[in-house]
Amino acid sequence: MSTSTPNAISTPDTISTPSTSPTITTDALIIGFGKGGKTLAAKLSAAGRKVVVAEASANMYGGTCINIGCLPSKSLILSAEQARRDGANSTPETREAAFEAAIKEKRRVTSMLRDKNYHKLADQDNITVITGRAHFTGPHSVEIATAEGPVAVTASKIFINTGATPRIPDIPGIRTTPGVYTSTGLMDLDDMPQRLVIIGSGFIGLEFASMFADFGTAVTVLQHNAEFLPREDADVAAAIRAQLEAQGVKFLFNADTKAIAPAADGGVRLSVAVKGMTRGASQACDSTPAGTGNAHTDITGATGTTDTATTTSPTGNPTDHATMSHVQTKPSDDGEPRFAEPAEARFCLTTDAVLVATGRTPNVEGLHLEAAGVELTERGAVKVDELLRTTAADIWALGDVNGGPQHTYISLDDYRVVWSQLSGSARPYTVKDRKHVPSSTFLATPYSRVGLNEREAKAAGLDYVVKRLPVATVPKAQVMRRPDGLMKAIVERNTGRILGAMLLSVESHEVINIVKLAMDLDAPASTLRDMVFTHPTIAEALNDLFA
Repeated sequence: MSTSTPNAISTPDTISTPSTSPTITTDALIIGFGKGGKTLAAKLSAAGRKVVVAEASANMYGGTCINIGCLPSKSLILSAEQARRDGANSTPETREAAFEAAIKEKRRVTSMLRDKNYHKLADQDNITVITGRAHFTGPHSVEIATAEGPVAVTASKIFINTGATPRIPDIPGIRTTPGVYTSTGLMDLDDMPQRLVIIGSGFIGLEFASMFADFGTAVTVLQHNAEFLPREDADVAAAIRAQLEAQGVKFLFNADTKAIAPAADGGVRLSVAVKGMTRGASQACDSTPAGTGNAHTDITGATGTTDTATTTSPTGNPTDHATMSHVQTKPSDDGEPRFAEPAEARFCLTTDAVLVATGRTPNVEGLHLEAAGVELTERGAVKVDELLRTTAADIWALGDVNGGPQHTYISLDDYRVVWSQLSGSARPYTVKDRKHVPSSTFLATPYSRVGLNEREAKAAGLDYVVKRLPVATVPKAQVMRRPDGLMKAIVERNTGRILGAMLLSVESHEVINIVKLAMDLDAPASTLRDMVFTHPTIAEALNDLFA
């Protein structure tokens, strides 16, 4: 399966600084072109300060969100939804055409936004954009490796805004086998995979599962433990899982991928161990030619005894799902199959593509932070205080690299924290002032939440009441032919204070912001209960949810 590089834009890959000026002295150096950094650069420039922005790749002007994150993925999700509604995911020919058009549109959007972001900074007299990898050489000095050679930058103030990078688990073959992708690569394929295995069932993995299922790909998700979305309330998690399974997504729980290798048919072969399964063939995955046989296993909810069966795919073709065969149970000491716990079945799973969606880690590799006295946390993030100051004077860290919530809007809020200090505010805005961070996951039915869920409220010992509303009762949801889902809110019993809300609903990503605003303003639940909303809207469902 081939990949291609995102469309080039009319901006230089190398430094535009004259070769006679290999050393630059500036007021501020921003390492990374992400949301917080680019916003800060524009603000500093407007205040008359000289700014250098270093970005490792010309394909990342503007940051993760517009190039390989939020916006390209949402472009593809919308295209996939359209393909499902139009029935374009029903045949191999129409699926391929829909996918090709979606990728083309995604590349157009990201290319356009990348170009605009570059020129928004580079065209300003006070800003110099340098393309190259930066590393510290001292407390206020950095060297940037460009295509034209190293450039030394000395800055009074330095801001680290390098984001995060996919976490790759230590699985043999995962880095060397063709057809294994992170989210970045999977969003830039030229050809649509007919079968996709996703390692990890966090929200990033689930967004891709929903998207590719809508395109017509047969999707299998591997979850390393037995609980689906363990941080969410059980009823909400069950509703999300049911929605994905209705799209044709299959789940295999308690599954650990032991090895990955090329398959004989040109795809990818995974050796997967599943705890708690007590049946299987006697032949090991790694002892059998890949891609042989037509056996499949019904993997839905596979946490106990499993029989060989045939899965049902979104396209109605049972051979579209990943082939799972050559199962081996964990033997006992005498060599006989052992069916008592802890039983472990081994699967040889063959697919066209694999998505590694096991989280993201702060991107600090190669920065040589120790040269500047910048320390890391135990989790590998840049250590910062509530003002986002690092352990080195006049060096800050914004965005995903500092270990905070990995959202573009948090990176933007990090800019506010930093700017409140640089602008001389009498009382700087701090991370502790940040309230009620919402989140949205763009599934076929979007899931959004803010604040505490019931599980967390109970653990905190709070006295609360639970509010529930089926989305099917919302008139606008019926008009939109999108009645699936539920709304749930947690309200403190005696005060009426809104503790949190979980919305699995069409347009939940818009409505959740209303709930957040009410919470930020300490408005009681009765405020949303009695609010006058336009009709018909999804927002007016808050009247009934908080009744």
